Amino acid sequence: MASYSDPEKLRLLLPHWIEHNQEHAAEFRDWASRVDVARNQIIAAADQLDQANHNLKQALKQLGGAAEGAEHDRHGHG
Repeated sequence: MASYSDPEKLRLLLPHWIEHNQEHAAEFRDWASRVDVARNQIIAAADQLDQANHNLKQALKQLGGAAEGAEHDRHGHG
């Protein structure tokens, strides 16, 4: 098993976290469209995930971009 430095691990993990956040934000927006009560708060949470992803993308860029194979390293989520 290969030994990775922390920055290398982040180059693998960040793309997964970004994708996962995008999926959750879309799910939040879908649910927000189904209700009247709490709609604005749910949309605000989705917007916050979008902002978090912006920051994570900037961090990934500073680390040198996604590691090869990062898109396929889903850690059992799906």
